[in-house]
Amino acid sequence: MRPENQSSVSHFLLRGLPIRPEQQGVFFALFLGMYLTTVLGNLLLILLIRLDARLHTPMYFFLSHLACSDICFSSVTVPKMLVNILTQDQSVPYAGCIVQLYFFIVFAAFDNLLLAVMAYDRYVAVCHPLHYPTIMREELCVTLVVGSWVVSFVHALLHTLLLVRLSFCADSTINHFFCDLTVLLKLSCSDISLNELVIFTEGGIFFTLPLGSVLGSYICIGTIIMRVSTMKRLLKAFSTCGSHLFVVSLYYGTVASVYFLSSSWDSKDIIASVMYTVVTPMLNPFIYSLRNRDIKQALHVFVNRADFCK
Repeated sequence: MRPENQSSVSHFLLRGLPIRPEQQGVFFALFLGMYLTTVLGNLLLILLIRLDARLHTPMYFFLSHLACSDICFSSVTVPKMLVNILTQDQSVPYAGCIVQLYFFIVFAAFDNLLLAVMAYDRYVAVCHPLHYPTIMREELCVTLVVGSWVVSFVHALLHTLLLVRLSFCADSTINHFFCDLTVLLKLSCSDISLNELVIFTEGGIFFTLPLGSVLGSYICIGTIIMRVSTMKRLLKAFSTCGSHLFVVSLYYGTVASVYFLSSSWDSKDIIASVMYTVVTPMLNPFIYSLRNRDIKQALHVFVNRADFCK
């Protein structure tokens, strides 16, 4: 603890993205386009799932909640980043920073849990297809989603409450484009041993259990596929699981590169953070739609209805 540098911080300064002043206009347009694509793409996906009765299945029920979470997850960080680029005002109030941190953890945690739930859904669909309607009934699906939301809110509240008890040093510059927990802890003048203990225990369990569930589900799926190694079965399994497996790899790969494989916080970590806060939520609607016949058919029906109404 360094009491001589301790200060009652009312604002933080977000250093933002490592871009040159003459490039800010280009990056503003780029990230604005990506954010609008994220919001509109995921909203369209939710709308198609709600309107088309053929998509009223557990897989698309989970996918609609993932799309909703992706919109919120991106909206927690990107609008503030765009304002900072446009106005050059890098300050963020202490309360605003804490609120942003809380909701960032909520939606990141929910994505983590929901990806595990979706992996279990794919496991049941491939490994127990005859029992799929009875296992993945509506009550279980709702319980899994509501439980994921509740656990995510509690998880975020725990880490936020542990953070607000800390004091921060006079240097309140955050080397990031949003209020990230690990960066904020580095600015603290208080003893953060309890925070680190909770991150490594509760946070570690919270990360590894869903990841282990995803890996276990796909190991079982791979085992079943190898037993009946016909090309038709292989193509069906890939069409069922390929999109989700790609999203899982993208999400966990970027998160691990930032929080587990990096010893110091630098521009590479910020770029990796852009991947899972901006790029991944934008890509998810396209990943789940491009090779999905049901989504394509629902989109075709939706477009025909729109043309008919004109």
